[in-house]
Amino acid sequence: MKTFFGSIYHTLFGVSKAHIAIYVLAVLSLLVLGLWHTQIKGDAKRLKQWRIASIIPAILALIHFVIVVVVGKNDLAGFIPVYALAVFALIAALFGKRKIGYRIFSFITACATVVSFFAFILFSSPYSYDFSDKSYTESFHLMAQAMDKTYVLKEWKDVDFKALEDKYMPMVEEAEREENPAKFSDAVKMFANELHDGHVHVGTDYDEDKYPSVFKNNEYGLCMVKLDNDEVIAVNTLPEVKALGIEDGTVITKWNGKPVDVAAEQDVPDMGVPVKENAEFMSYMHLSTYGDENVEVSYIDKEGNEKTVTLNNLGKSTIFAETLSTYIHVPNVSSMEEARPWFEENFKTKMLTEDVGYLRLNYETLSMASVPCVKDMVGFWTGDHKAAREIFRKGLKDLKAQGMKYLVIDLRGNMGGYDEIGCALASLLTDDYYFGQGLGIRKNGKYIDVSPDHAVHGTGEFADIQAVALTNLQCVSAGDGTSLYLSKLPNVTLAGITDPNGSNQETGGSCVLSGGIAEVSYPVGLIMNENDEPNIDVKADRISRNPVEVHIPFDKDAAMKMFSDGEDYELNWAIDYLTGANYEK
Repeated sequence: MKTFFGSIYHTLFGVSKAHIAIYVLAVLSLLVLGLWHTQIKGDAKRLKQWRIASIIPAILALIHFVIVVVVGKNDLAGFIPVYALAVFALIAALFGKRKIGYRIFSFITACATVVSFFAFILFSSPYSYDFSDKSYTESFHLMAQAMDKTYVLKEWKDVDFKALEDKYMPMVEEAEREENPAKFSDAVKMFANELHDGHVHVGTDYDEDKYPSVFKNNEYGLCMVKLDNDEVIAVNTLPEVKALGIEDGTVITKWNGKPVDVAAEQDVPDMGVPVKENAEFMSYMHLSTYGDENVEVSYIDKEGNEKTVTLNNLGKSTIFAETLSTYIHVPNVSSMEEARPWFEENFKTKMLTEDVGYLRLNYETLSMASVPCVKDMVGFWTGDHKAAREIFRKGLKDLKAQGMKYLVIDLRGNMGGYDEIGCALASLLTDDYYFGQGLGIRKNGKYIDVSPDHAVHGTGEFADIQAVALTNLQCVSAGDGTSLYLSKLPNVTLAGITDPNGSNQETGGSCVLSGGIAEVSYPVGLIMNENDEPNIDVKADRISRNPVEVHIPFDKDAAMKMFSDGEDYELNWAIDYLTGANYEK
């Protein structure tokens, strides 16, 4: 029960105190009306007074709706449970004369009140600010102030929001003078990216064709990746580039006259990637899109000579997205419908060879609907996701019946969800106890764990299976957590070309800025480790706290298999690693 009540406290701690007061007032009004009704006993005058009083919660709810939701532009979803209680009080007035009917409705109302409590917790947005009616400078200042108060990792990452505001305010002021939404959006992105948090995101809404951004990607007909030997090669080259002598695997030495390493460091904006080594890996892909209408590129030709050619901007970038999607193992699609097959792979199992099984985990939820699955919430509140464990148990039993001796757990591109699902999987692969995560609160700059037992409680059912868990830099949030929890097990090896994302906290904060041009979302809920520290997220040094145990070699041959031949190089590596008995930690 400590875990359950601690989880509830953790959730409520992030909800506005005014919001909680409104909900409590609504519940108390129902209670008062119910107790009052027991004293009426057929008195027509008192019944009339009671009925008039039953209308008051609905009137107050309407006034609140107009002031807070319509005028204040707050999210409606968080207040639906409050308004629902007001409606129940209104309906109750219709049954006031009928003892049996009123008792039945009172019971229904009591049940609805319990349901509304969990709905209130579920839908209440912890910290949501709307500064859309403010100017560029005003909204930027208010955003910095709001994040200074509510960003959960402020102390952990040593963030000085006042200094960040002062750094980028001149750019915001310039954007305001020029009425340039792109420049304003760029300033907000640069501000947010300095947090180096995979859960901090800036969404934008303006005419990108009319107002160019410094983050705009150009298309030069190739993408660059850096190999383990520090060579930088071209991949996914288009015919226009091949005609100039650069093809897949060609070593690139300079970009716009600078050594390619220097250009990657100096010419690519800070993209906010949490882990520094992951950021360096990505910088060469990003560099492939940065330049003017023409860029000079030097490369080593087939005779070993350095040559320089000019690449033209071909328009909207496509090669970068194609290369990134191949690497992170997520489909490059433009709509949810196109992505549906990938989503449907979640929790799926199959045999790769006669003795190697496969489990795909794209995200840690049982539903991709906008409304969280009840089973997910029960798992979150209790710290034990029994429903997910049963799904994993069934899948692993089926694989074992087919002859599975080894297992590949695919976490590449995992979008996150509930860490309890990762713990549920890990519990089947061990017979020991391991600390998973605790739910905490941030109070006066201190981190306090209030619900620590969201852990791996080993069942030992599949502890004899040797496994490799594949991860990468786009494995974020609960996916990052699952990578960590599995890596603790002696029979599971966490492997990847890069480390996981380096972010594990709970989202929920948002600031809508001037005119809706930019919206910043960020984490406000605290996930903790066994040392009462934020779980996984990097500190200001940006060193991974959840590194892979085995680095998958990334040489030219590997790059060609991935980007030219369409082979799942990492998956084949995992099979070879397991069957070659290299799983010893």
